[in-house]
Amino acid sequence: MKPISSHSSSLSHFASQSNQTHLEPLISVIKSTTQRTQLLQIHAYLLRTSLLQESTFSVPFLNRISLPPIQNLNYSLQIFSQILNPNVMHYNTMIRAYSMSIHPERGFYVYRDMIRQGIRPNPQSSSFVTKSCIRSSSLFRGLQIHARIFRDGHHSDTLLLTTLMDFYSSSGNSNNAHKVFDEMPQRDTIAWNVLISCYTRNNRTRDALHLFDTMQSQEHKCKPDDVTCLLTLQACSNLCMLEFGERVHEYIKHHGYNQSLNLCNSLVSMYSKCGDLKKAYEVFQDIPNKDVVSWTSMISGFASSGYGQEAINVFKEMVKTGIPPDEQTFTALLSGCSHSGLINEARFIFDQMEKQFNVTPNIHHYGCIVDLMGRVGLLEDAYNLIISMNCTPDATIWRTLLGSCKLHSHFDLGERVINHLIELKGQEAGDYILLLNIYHSIGNFEKVMEIRKLMKEKGIQTTPSASTIEIKGEIHEFRVDDTLHLRISEVYEKLDEIEKQLKIGGYVEEIGGKGRYHSEKLAMAFGVLVTPPRTKLRVAKDLRICVDCHNFAKVFSGVYDREVVIRDRMRFHHFREGRCSCNDFW
Repeated sequence: MKPISSHSSSLSHFASQSNQTHLEPLISVIKSTTQRTQLLQIHAYLLRTSLLQESTFSVPFLNRISLPPIQNLNYSLQIFSQILNPNVMHYNTMIRAYSMSIHPERGFYVYRDMIRQGIRPNPQSSSFVTKSCIRSSSLFRGLQIHARIFRDGHHSDTLLLTTLMDFYSSSGNSNNAHKVFDEMPQRDTIAWNVLISCYTRNNRTRDALHLFDTMQSQEHKCKPDDVTCLLTLQACSNLCMLEFGERVHEYIKHHGYNQSLNLCNSLVSMYSKCGDLKKAYEVFQDIPNKDVVSWTSMISGFASSGYGQEAINVFKEMVKTGIPPDEQTFTALLSGCSHSGLINEARFIFDQMEKQFNVTPNIHHYGCIVDLMGRVGLLEDAYNLIISMNCTPDATIWRTLLGSCKLHSHFDLGERVINHLIELKGQEAGDYILLLNIYHSIGNFEKVMEIRKLMKEKGIQTTPSASTIEIKGEIHEFRVDDTLHLRISEVYEKLDEIEKQLKIGGYVEEIGGKGRYHSEKLAMAFGVLVTPPRTKLRVAKDLRICVDCHNFAKVFSGVYDREVVIRDRMRFHHFREGRCSCNDFW
């Protein structure tokens, strides 16, 4: 395109014409201009000819300077102020521009000014200002917009209501999001996707999975798309629902979505997080153009199941293909070393991160090294590393070291770590429990009583752990000393029976009656109750597995000839024939 200066005669020609057809080239020039000098010339021309007062020209010009890639909001505001009688389209342009800026709350002020000027918002106005409320996390303003939408009679606009659902989702109010969804006269796939995303974001994962089936029912007849599959796979990963994930995989293949790189990467992640590394690797190998996410997902899969050397091998293959690793790649790789006790390999990788790959270690990378040092007993080295690292320690890294202090009964260092957590105001109930267990393990019951008294004074309470098990596509949840499950009486009877058999097989309960009804034991007992012999059991736990439950699962896998996969907060444990894949290193 020629520079605007070379169009001087053309601009003069535009001014002498009143026919709209002859002015269309000017609109085309406005829409295609990218240079600031050209925009200034157009601006001057529009002012000189008074065409700035005609929305046919001022709206596209305002759009051009208000939105990316040019976006200059100060200049946009100047233009907007020169328009004598701005209409709803001018206001919409400004609201939209602010909703995408670093000052999204200003979009609401423009919207409010429009109403005060007597200009009635249209559905686009409401949609753009709702996005401003999402970006600025303003619940009260969003509620005002919702009320205005009903007042203006826009409650039948599906696109607008979808944006409103997204607002409630981002505000953590999934119930209101569902109410808006129910009020929609027509629900398209996008609306279903927003609701699924809302449930996943607000920890209603089972509800999110239920929607995948509901939307395809005879009543709704709505076809999931690739985004639906992506969101559903994420939900399957969160709940460790392998059977459901396999069903989504079949849907992906049947509808031709299996060429999508994002979906393939999500499948690798889903199978890995459900403990099925064989299928994860099969999907991984079939990806034709693997990106850094593909490789990192596979490395992370091996790492979380304790196959540190396999994770390193995949990393080496990745480097050979010329794909540069990123921060997440090294986090997964170092995590794999930590879960497998590969201290020398971890130190080498950590050293090479910046030297060879130009990746500066962050708090997560240091955390993996601290975790590994703690596991192998190098507690003081881990402490010194935290003190000397090039980023500020957070509560998580201190908590990692505190866990190692508990593992090795190092109460002196444990007290120092607790003091650091107190300084950060990052201490949690679990931290005090760890320190309490340290003192208990060395027989310092005076300190045990002190900590219990302190927890009582501060009102610190622990949250009961929970475990889930998937049976025929349905999730069953159990908590410590559960009383709520519909078949809990049968579960307790089965657990008593199992424990009798395991004690014959050599199981010795570590902590007496307190450990008897942990959530993962109840989940396993339920699995035995409702599945045929030798069926593999898959359990997901929200906390780290304890020593007693780990021993229980090991003996159980041998006595009952069942493979058991337990995913705790840190990693996978694959129990088979009386052994665990972690080799008791976790």
